[in-house]
Order: sequence, then structure tokens, then C-alpha cells
Amino acid sequence: MTDMYVYHFLRLCRSNGQSILSRRRATLKAIKGIGEPVMESQIVVDHTEVDSDGFLIGEVSGDSPMDELWAEIRSLEKRASSRDADALAMDESTNGAMKCMLRLESRELRAAALRLRKQYTRTAIKKLDTRRPAQDSPEFGGNLAGHADSKITERA
Repeated sequence: MTDMYVYHFLRLCRSNGQSILSRRRATLKAIKGIGEPVMESQIVVDHTEVDSDGFLIGEVSGDSPMDELWAEIRSLEKRASSRDADALAMDESTNGAMKCMLRLESRELRAAALRLRKQYTRTAIKKLDTRRPAQDSPEFGGNLAGHADSKITERA
């Protein structure tokens, strides 16, 4: 189990001399020498989400809030699984306290992931509801069965 901190960073553009925000987050070690970390962008991820160069795998700046939420859920679940695997490998008699702590952390991470999943689902449902035309929704006085019946009647 290894949690890692990753950050977006500002790097100098050679062509115009302006600072550009990185598209991917990276560890401080990876950022050193190529830019300045944006400390406010710090997130915690599992070590399996970082490539050998210290960059977060698969992240591109400009993702939708839903994509960011899903990435956070995935990361919480990976971190919980990592703790579960470490706890399973430990001997209860020699590492009982550490094993208990890892299990507790895993439960807390999974609970956080579940809360975010519920938020993700609510947001997705709201987006779908806003796309549905009002006349096709019984909640807005529309009658789906009535529309279907009128089309059948028109054909007859």
C-alpha cells in the first residue's frame, strides 16, 4: 500500500515565455526541474495510478466534473483494495494493530467511494432529466401513452 501525492504544475512555454498548466498531474519528484507544482491541485492516489516517470496515468486537464468524480471514486476504491491486500498478508499475532488499522482505513475509503457513487448517480440522473423533453414526461403533464395512442389513431 502506497499513497502518493500528485499535482498539476506550471511550466514555461519556450515559444512565448508564458506559464502553462500541465495536462497531467505528477509527483513532486517528477515535477522537479520541469516546472513549479500548483499545491492547491494536490490529490492522493494509489501508487498503481502513477507511471514509472511519476505521472498520473490517464488524466487530462479539461475533463468534465463527472469524469473527475469518477476518477476520484476509482482512486478511493484502488486505495481501499491496496489496504485490504496488505492486511491479508499480515500475521494477526505480530501485526494485529496494523492489520486492524488497515481494515479501518479500507472501510473508510470504501464509504467515501460509496458517497461519491451516490453523488455521481444523482448528478447523472439530473442530467438525463434535463435532456428529456417536457411533453414526454408525465411529471410535467405529458402523457406518453396518449402520444402513442394518437399516432396509432392517425395511421388507422
